[in-house]
Amino acid sequence: MTAFTYEKLAQDGAARRGVIHTPRGDIQTPAFMPVGTAATVKALYPEQVRSTGADIVLGNTYHLMLRPGAEEIAALGGLHKFMNWPYPILTDSGGFQVMSLSKLRKMTEEGVTFQSHIDGSRHLLTPERSIEIQCLLGSDIQMVLDECTPFPATHEEADRSMQLSLRWAARSKAAFEVQPHRKEGNALFGIVQGGVYPDLRAISAAGLIDVGFDGYAIGGLAVGEGQGEMLRILESTTPLLPEDRPRYLMGVGTPDDLVEAVSRGVDMFDCVMPTRNGRHGLAFTARGKVNLKNARHAADPRPLDAESSCPAARDYSRAYLHHLVKSEEMLGSMLVSWINVHYYQSLMAGMRAAIDSGGFDAFVTAFKAAQSGGDIEPI
Repeated sequence: MTAFTYEKLAQDGAARRGVIHTPRGDIQTPAFMPVGTAATVKALYPEQVRSTGADIVLGNTYHLMLRPGAEEIAALGGLHKFMNWPYPILTDSGGFQVMSLSKLRKMTEEGVTFQSHIDGSRHLLTPERSIEIQCLLGSDIQMVLDECTPFPATHEEADRSMQLSLRWAARSKAAFEVQPHRKEGNALFGIVQGGVYPDLRAISAAGLIDVGFDGYAIGGLAVGEGQGEMLRILESTTPLLPEDRPRYLMGVGTPDDLVEAVSRGVDMFDCVMPTRNGRHGLAFTARGKVNLKNARHAADPRPLDAESSCPAARDYSRAYLHHLVKSEEMLGSMLVSWINVHYYQSLMAGMRAAIDSGGFDAFVTAFKAAQSGGDIEPI
């Protein structure tokens, strides 16, 4: 059985190129994880997701615990079998969704009591229950339960929230170590919190390292603070994290966010942006964003990107994609989501190659120049 390990293969500035070894396969980093909220990456077949170059997808503990249920998925052979994805899966802890989606919630030291946004049923999510759910699902990388510090928050509020998350992280680790449903080779990541305050981020990182985790995530960013603040916090936080463990920036982001974060030492990302925008007709390309709802595309016979290796970007006309999006045809969501997930994976592959060759700065310069095109200038 392969153990969970991170191997750094190259470094260019702060940008890291590596591989995460797991029992279900390797994850090449920097890596982008398509979000499979309810055991599906929306509008895509699992084999399509794999064909884009994705090594790992993300599943959502909150949604899966409510429907169909963790015990039900376990009885059906676990999440990998359930969704026909035999490769690595990361599950979040459910905490963020409890805070943002549940109708009513009450947080205490024990955990969070909340009402389901689906049927109003009441649930208690504790660090221990979150770990139990994730182990029942059988995910390869699991996350500690934390409180995502809201923005804006005062230093005092962010400190209180961060300290609670630290205590929950220690409980999560203790539960993970004795969880009977845990499988050999499963990993647990801690989550650095602290809002936009570098001193609190440093305390959080030190506390998590003292407990000891297989990887370290940076949470509570991209929640309204703006890219400049996010990058400032990354610059002060990533150097505090162990060199021999993966670093995961949660819930981020735009292609530019990914490039900027990789340049500051981040290894892993997830975001709903490629699929959510795909369902609304906004495509990501090597030349920037393209709004396929715009009338300018209605009579354009050219493909979205003739040089792309993605069939959806290469083999269908912009006019047809425009028609599907405007008509709200299901195929439109499928094709544009495919285009976007493929582009995100191509972007990550490009960054990996650039770090390998020592040309990351040149890659960033070329990326920013190319991204100034998009819908402004026809491809």
